[in-house]
Amino acid sequence: MAMFLSRLGRFAFRRRGLVVLLWLLALVGAGFAASTAAAPPADTFSMPGTESQKAFDLLQEKFPDARADGAAARVVIRAPGTEKITSPVRKEQVERLVADLAEAPQVERVAGPFEANAVSGDGTTAYAYVTYGAKATELTDVAHDGLTDAMERARETGLAVEAGGDAVKIEQAMGGTGEQIGILVSAVVLLLTFGSLVAAGMPLLTAVIGVGIGVSGITALAATFGLSSTTSILAMMIGLAVGIDYALFIVSRYRSEIAEGRERAEAASRAVGTAGSAVVFAGLTVIIALAGLAVVNVPMLTKMGLTAAGTVAVAVLVAITFVPALLGFAPVRVLARRDRKQYTGKPLSERQQRGAAKRAARRKPNLGARWAGLVLRRPLTVLLLGVLGLGAVALPATSLDLGLPGEGAMATHTTQRKAYDMLSDSFGPGFNGPLTVTVEAKDAKKAAERVRTALEGVPGVDAVSPVTTNPSGDTALVNVVPDTGPTDTRTEDLVRSLRGMASGLESRTGAAEIMVAGQTAMFIDFSQTLDDALLPYLGLVVGLAFLLLMLVFRSVLVPLKAALGFLLSVSAALGAVVAVFQWGWLADVVGVDQPGPVMSTLPIFMIGVVFGLAMDYEVFLVSRMREAYVHGARPGEAVVTGFRYGGRVVSAAAIIMTSVFSGFIVEDNDFVKMIGFGLAAAVLFDAFVVRMAIVPALFALLGTSAWWLPKWLDRLLPNIDVEGEKLSDHRALPSEHSARENQLVG
Repeated sequence: MAMFLSRLGRFAFRRRGLVVLLWLLALVGAGFAASTAAAPPADTFSMPGTESQKAFDLLQEKFPDARADGAAARVVIRAPGTEKITSPVRKEQVERLVADLAEAPQVERVAGPFEANAVSGDGTTAYAYVTYGAKATELTDVAHDGLTDAMERARETGLAVEAGGDAVKIEQAMGGTGEQIGILVSAVVLLLTFGSLVAAGMPLLTAVIGVGIGVSGITALAATFGLSSTTSILAMMIGLAVGIDYALFIVSRYRSEIAEGRERAEAASRAVGTAGSAVVFAGLTVIIALAGLAVVNVPMLTKMGLTAAGTVAVAVLVAITFVPALLGFAPVRVLARRDRKQYTGKPLSERQQRGAAKRAARRKPNLGARWAGLVLRRPLTVLLLGVLGLGAVALPATSLDLGLPGEGAMATHTTQRKAYDMLSDSFGPGFNGPLTVTVEAKDAKKAAERVRTALEGVPGVDAVSPVTTNPSGDTALVNVVPDTGPTDTRTEDLVRSLRGMASGLESRTGAAEIMVAGQTAMFIDFSQTLDDALLPYLGLVVGLAFLLLMLVFRSVLVPLKAALGFLLSVSAALGAVVAVFQWGWLADVVGVDQPGPVMSTLPIFMIGVVFGLAMDYEVFLVSRMREAYVHGARPGEAVVTGFRYGGRVVSAAAIIMTSVFSGFIVEDNDFVKMIGFGLAAAVLFDAFVVRMAIVPALFALLGTSAWWLPKWLDRLLPNIDVEGEKLSDHRALPSEHSARENQLVG
C-alpha cells in the first residue's frame, strides 16, 4: 500500500498540471450536471416491513381518491374570551376567513368548520382544513403569503388564528452560516498550526472542492435515486470535516519530510506513502460506518449514509492526488517562514539526511512529547480519570427519551405549536395523534362496524369515528382518538393493546387482516426497527473496522481498545445531548427553543459517524507510533515519537472538525443543530480524552503486549505496510532517539 501510494504521490507532484486540471474538470462537470438536473423529490419517510408502513400502503392503494398528494394546512380559530365561535358575528368572520383561504394561490379546496362539523364541544374553537394542488416543496412564496395574509385579516377581528400542517412555512432553513463559521475557525487553526498562508489554504481549498464535487453529484443524481434536498446535509458536514483533516495530515507530513532533508518530490512521495496510507484506511473506516446504515433498512438513513460515504471517498481521493499536486506548485511556500529561509532546494546526500534526522531528534521535545511523557509516568491515574470523567458525562444518557419530530415538539412561539396546543385544549390531547385502524374483508363495512363497536369499549379510547369504506367495499378504516397525546406512554400502551386485540377481532368479525397505524404507531414501529438493527449494525461496522485496524497495526489489542474507546466517546456525547436538548441545560447558549425528546434517528447516526471519526484519530496517531515501533523504537519511545510528530496535528485536526460541526449548531434546523452538537462533543471527547489520554495510558500499561499478534494470524494476514516500512531510506534509526526523549519515557 505504502509503495503504491508513494508512486501515486510522486506522479501527482510531477504531473501537477494534469492532476489539477482533471479535478477542476470534475468539479465543473459535477456542477453542470447539478444545475441541469431535475428538482430533488420531497422528503419521504418509510419503514419497509412494519405494520404502519403496510397500513399506509394499503390506504394509498385502496383509497385513491383520498390520496393526499398535495400539501395541507389546518387553520385553527378561537373566539376571544368567553365568546362562542358559533355566535352570528364570529360565525360570519370565520366564513369570511374560509372564503379568503379559498381564494389564496394554489389552494384546491377548503373544508370550513361548520360544514365539516369541526367545532369543539364548548363552542369556543374550530378549525378549517385547506388542501393545496401542489406538494409542500412546490408551494410558492405567494401561496405562503396568501395563507398568512388571510390569517392576519382574521386576527384583526379579534379571533385567535394559528395554523399547522406541511403547507405552513417553517422558518428553518440551511442558510450556509454553519459552513462559513466552520471554515473560518478552521482557517485560523490551520494558520496557527502551519505558520504559512499557503499551507493553511491548501486543506481548505481541497476540502471545499471535494465537498463541491460530492454535493453536486448528489444533486445531479437526486431525481434518479430519490435523494431529497436534506440528504446532502450529512454529506456536507462530514465531507468538509474529513476533507480538511485528511489534507492537513498530508501537508504536515510533507513539511516534516522537507525538514529532515528530503528532496521536494521525494518528500511528497513519502508523505502520501505514509500519511496517505493512514488517510486511506481512516477513510475506509468512515465509509464502512456510514454505508453500514443500510443495515437499518430505513431508506432515508440508507440514502444519507451512502451519499455521505461517497463524499468521504471523494475526500480521500482528493487528499492523495490533489494535495500533492498543489504541493508541486508551492513546494517551498508551504513551509513556515523560518524553514523557508533554511531550505536550499538542493537534494541532500544520504549522510546529510541522516544528519538532518539526528538534528531533528535532538530538538527540544514539544508539548505533545512532554504530554506523552507525563502520561507514561502516571498511566493508571490518567486512565482512571479519563474513564471516570467520560462515565460521569455519559450518565444523562441513561434517561434518553427518543421521539420523532412533530408540531408538538416545536418552539412555543411558532404558529404550528400554538395550533397544536389549541387543538389539544379544545378537542382533547389525543386529537393531534389519531390512530387509524384498517380492516380488510369481503364485506369490509360489516366487519369494520363490529370492530368499531369493540373499540369503543377499550380503556384509553376517547372517540371512534364512523366507518369509511373504499369504492370496492373490500377495505374500511376507522379513526380512533386516544385519551392521551401522541407522545404519551399511555398512548403507546393503547397501540400495543389494540394490536394485541387484532387477531381476536379478525376471527370474530371475519376480517382478513386488521392493522393499526398513526403517529404513535409509526414511532413504535420505528423504534423497534432501530432496536432490531442496532446489534447487526454494530456487529457489521465494528467487525469490519476491527479487521481493518488489525491489518493496519498488526495487533489484536490495538483495535480492541480503539473500539472500547469509541463506546466511551459515543456514550459521553449522547449524555451531553440529553443534558442540553432533553433536560435543557445550557439551552439558551446552544439556542434550544424547546427542550424535548431526542430525535429517534440521532443515536444510530452518532454511533455510525462517531465510530468512523474515532477510528480516524486512532489511525492517524497510532500509525505514527507503529511507524516508530517497526523502525526499532521501544514501546514507550514509540508513544512519545507518535505524540511528538502527530500530537499537534491530531489536536489541530480535532479542533477543526469540532469547529466544523459546531458551526451547524447555529442553524435553525433542529435536527441539524442536534447532529452538529452531538458530533462536536463526540470529537472533543474522543480526540482529547480517549486518543490523547486513555490510549497512551493503555500503551504504557500494556508495553510490548499492545503490539501482540499470534504468529499463525500474522502469517494469514496480508502485509499492507501502512507505516511505510518498505519505503527505502527510512527517516530515523533507533539510535537516533535523543537522550532527552528517552528521559521523557522514564
